[in-house]
Amino acid sequence: MSSAVTRSRTRARTRSPLLGALSLLLAVGVTASGFAEAAPAGRHGDLDPRISTVMQKPEYRHARWGLFQQSLDTGQVTHAQNADEYFIPGSTAKLFSVSGTWDTLGSGHRFVTPVRAVGKRRGATLKGDLDLIAQGDLTLGGRTRANGTVAYTDLDHTYANDVPGATLTPQNPLAGIDRLARQVRASGLRKIDGDVVVDARLFRTDPGLDPAPTPMIVNDNVIDLLTTPGPRAGAPARLSWRPKVAPYRVTSSVRTVAAGRPSGIKVTTSADGTRIRLSGTIAAGAAPALRVSPVKDPNAFGRTALIEALERAGVDVRAKAAGPNPAGRLPHTYRGAPTVARYTSPPFEQYAKLVLKVSHNLGANLGICLMAVRAKSTDCADGFPVLAAFLDRAHVDRKAVQLADGRGGDPDDRATPRALAQILTYWHHSAEARRFREALPILGVDGSIAHSCRNCPARGKVFAKPGTFAGGDLLNDRLSIGAQNLAGYLETSKGHYDVFFVGANGASTQGTDTQGIFATMNDMADIAAYLQQGARRRP
Repeated sequence: MSSAVTRSRTRARTRSPLLGALSLLLAVGVTASGFAEAAPAGRHGDLDPRISTVMQKPEYRHARWGLFQQSLDTGQVTHAQNADEYFIPGSTAKLFSVSGTWDTLGSGHRFVTPVRAVGKRRGATLKGDLDLIAQGDLTLGGRTRANGTVAYTDLDHTYANDVPGATLTPQNPLAGIDRLARQVRASGLRKIDGDVVVDARLFRTDPGLDPAPTPMIVNDNVIDLLTTPGPRAGAPARLSWRPKVAPYRVTSSVRTVAAGRPSGIKVTTSADGTRIRLSGTIAAGAAPALRVSPVKDPNAFGRTALIEALERAGVDVRAKAAGPNPAGRLPHTYRGAPTVARYTSPPFEQYAKLVLKVSHNLGANLGICLMAVRAKSTDCADGFPVLAAFLDRAHVDRKAVQLADGRGGDPDDRATPRALAQILTYWHHSAEARRFREALPILGVDGSIAHSCRNCPARGKVFAKPGTFAGGDLLNDRLSIGAQNLAGYLETSKGHYDVFFVGANGASTQGTDTQGIFATMNDMADIAAYLQQGARRRP
């Protein structure tokens, strides 16, 4: 679990300290569910006894359960338990934020990040600056496959410090920056007799959003640190890291210990984040262990990355690569400043899939800021009225939803099971129903519920967004589970679906082992599977 963090929203209030709020389904690495072949369904409205058995586990002794299931063909409500009461949504809140961003931008929207030449050009020399105008593009730093889709793993690298088993995509995290640099050279420029500047004026960073989105994003604003055990106990562990950008330096004193012994790797950084040190141990024969370290100044990082990429592409830059981003040099207007390079992203539906499949917190919060930009504001908070107007058009009871962020990590976020079903119902009746449904994690197949119910009859027939809000109960030496939810679609027969929600607020594990959280997540997956099989047999 992550350590305690304190966050504040400067424009509204102070948040209470939290202990490791995790807004994803931590099912990776969990053994397949023990789901058994479904028993015949009982009378209309009856609850499968196996669902009741799950709800009566000791972990849920003090928990409040929510359950909702409704046919999208007939509107018939099969189950409704506390359906109109507030629940902590966890990452099921992303169903609202991603939907609003999707509606605002459109599924085919592509981010176009230009580089403008500001100054006078004399042959192959620019007497002036190159300005990269940041657009809040998550793929500027890589992730894009050759076929134009966005790459992801079931457990994203952004969760590496909180959850074991996070892995990297193979794409170069500097791919977009390198492409821009090559285009600058292809424009005929060989020398920049000025500076390189990142224009991050698209929106202002909002410290009330955690993680806080920035217009300039490279590799999700983190440095990846991969430790591999040495050949034998006592040997130094091997370290690789990316992206390599000045003046960042990484050192490691991690040692290999005997196979089977506990591993523990600690990451410490300098105040500016540019000096990173790993310490601790890793067991011989263990899988490589991924950690991440935050990029504390994304604008300076992006500027340096572009200067170094220009040098690799054969463009000489007079300015030193390392150093602060000279935002004071930015012009009031780019009129007369030609575009010498542009990076075009995959369509937004690919972004939505990334955010929903892996529960990408930065991407979900970024959506709030992008909605504000569409409202011609640089204040991310102005994205919420845009989202509110969309929810009204989508026939979602907006008073049944409380949101102070896009990810579902704010302690005041709330939503009712019925409201979550309403946003799902909206998409089902839209022209993009299939795209939205398939952007959700699929039970036993991919995303953050890939490793639950791998061999059960419902595998591939549940499309759902999980949401977890968990932390430490220091008083009782265990883990508290503020929320464990799952919301999405059940395929009842080919082309026919129910919407559903299942969740528990106020559960607890038996100890401090995070496997206890994994077990409760599998419980939600099992209940969804039972609901799907029961609906399949429904008259």
